[in-house]
Amino acid sequence: MFPTPKLQETLKTILAWLHRGFDATATWVTQLSWWKFFLFAALSLIAASILQDELFSPSPSDEVVTRSHKRNRPGETNITIDDSGIHFNPRGVKTRKDAPKPEEPPKPAETIPGEVPDAPTAPTATPAPEAPPAKPAHPAKPAKPALPAGAPQPGEEVHIELPPQIGEELSNAIEEAVDDAAEQKVSRYTQQASTWFKSFVSLLVLALFATKVLMGGKKRAEAETQTANAAAERAAMQRQLSEAKMQMMQAQVEPHFLFNTLASVEHLIETDPPRASAMQRSLIKYLRAVLPQMRENALITNLGREADMVVAYLALLKMRMEERLTIDFAIPEGLRTAAFPPMMLQSMVENAIKHGLEGKPEGGTLKVRAEVAHNKLRVVVTDDGLGFGAKPSDGTGLGLLTIRERLKLLHGDQAHLKIEPNLPSGVIATIEVPYQLAK
Repeated sequence: MFPTPKLQETLKTILAWLHRGFDATATWVTQLSWWKFFLFAALSLIAASILQDELFSPSPSDEVVTRSHKRNRPGETNITIDDSGIHFNPRGVKTRKDAPKPEEPPKPAETIPGEVPDAPTAPTATPAPEAPPAKPAHPAKPAKPALPAGAPQPGEEVHIELPPQIGEELSNAIEEAVDDAAEQKVSRYTQQASTWFKSFVSLLVLALFATKVLMGGKKRAEAETQTANAAAERAAMQRQLSEAKMQMMQAQVEPHFLFNTLASVEHLIETDPPRASAMQRSLIKYLRAVLPQMRENALITNLGREADMVVAYLALLKMRMEERLTIDFAIPEGLRTAAFPPMMLQSMVENAIKHGLEGKPEGGTLKVRAEVAHNKLRVVVTDDGLGFGAKPSDGTGLGLLTIRERLKLLHGDQAHLKIEPNLPSGVIATIEVPYQLAK
């Protein structure tokens, strides 16, 4: 027969609770250090030993109760030993007062000297010897005729006379034997229960030890996985926040730079139309390089694309600053496919122009270099202007703090931005990222 749905639900509930209990116990055991576990095991064994002594050691009162326990129950055979002899009373049979009458036949047996009773017994004995020659297998049947003479009927009380001293000693010996047997039985049960209790505690400690050994690695792996997942989620959220910031900043074209460039184009249209046309072409080239970057919102681009955007930006600045700006731009052709974060190179160049060279009357030189060292792509922007911090920034481009945050989120400790002074004047800004090809 199949179990009913209600029974199945009950079994499922019980199994679920057992699974939860085992999982909670396994988690607790695996979280304990080894010295704490061994301390717990030792304390458990000591407590079990104390409970074993308290629960399963017989007390004197228990012995007294055992010895004074009466075993005469209704419906059981009753055997009484007193000064008159042994009285055997079968189950459920009360002592009859008519018993003296069947006891009278043995009295004549006691008065054996009178031969008068022997006379009737003699003729009855004569047929007894005749029976053996006829059937040798019937020697026991002569005892049956003795039953009606004086033997009790089945179910009647039997009385065996003994001397008083022997009866008392026999009674004491039987009582001591019964008490000893009862004590041995109780002691055996107590010892067996004590052994079971001790074995249960030992197996429990051994099971906890096996759980810690076998499931410790699994629980630790699960905990490490949960920690790693939480850390990955936090990093993903920080990365998304950084991406949102970067996208917002990439969407912002420097207003000051655009306004100044358009004003210069307007002025050159009136004074020097060829230069105005060249500046307009440079502005178009720069916007063509910048706008796709803003639309894609990519986290990683290639160094060649960033270099083309910076070259167009510097061409515009060169038309504005003319001889005050000297450009030394050298990016090896083999490094143009290297992966590089977007807008970082332009941010470094903007900082060099605004904080160093633009405020210096005689201008200066801007150098851009790229190389690979120790499996790191190193991009260096150097200027010999006023120096970092000499002129406050009024732009809205990517700042150095944002560059450091983005580098940390993208590459962790493997990438960094370094700012150091240049001699005799100016700033050296260096970005190092892991060298890898852009996808």
